Amino acid sequence: MLITIIVVAVVVALVAFFVVGFNRLRSADVQAQEALGGIDVQLTRRADLIPNLVNTVKGYATHEKGVFEEVTAARSAVGEAARGGSVEQKAAADGQLDRALVNVLAVAEAYPDLKASANFVQLQEQLADTENQLSFARQYYNDAAAKLNTMASTIPWMFLTGPASVSKRTFYEAPTVQQLPPQVAF
Repeated sequence: MLITIIVVAVVVALVAFFVVGFNRLRSADVQAQEALGGIDVQLTRRADLIPNLVNTVKGYATHEKGVFEEVTAARSAVGEAARGGSVEQKAAADGQLDRALVNVLAVAEAYPDLKASANFVQLQEQLADTENQLSFARQYYNDAAAKLNTMASTIPWMFLTGPASVSKRTFYEAPTVQQLPPQVAF
């Protein structure tokens, strides 16, 4: 009788461990997926703000067609990456949009009237706010990925990664900002 109780207790403990471990791993994975979605939201917000900024700049710099085409291509890449790209694709699209934005702002520097425009200033403030939120979203994702990666590579959780269909996640590496100033020819 005592052996039966011990065997039942061990089986119940193992099942409880499996259920708890499975749920913790799945929760960490969902949290990392949600955090990655937060990056998508901020990238999309930034991509949606940029056309307003571009239209404001276009009024002053109508001959900067190449800069505006680059912005359009970058926005398209962000949209594609947000709809299901990998972390690396999202980071590449983010970098492309960063370079395009730097070029738009470089064009704006050449027009003092534009820099004084209330609309332009407001758009720059919104963009700065979005950049801060994007930075936070990147950090939040990397924290969630670190938590998941730690669990997936430590005992006893690593034995449950297969049954829970969980694997390590790639960290989000923000693109490096261009070291050289953009070249804008008038």
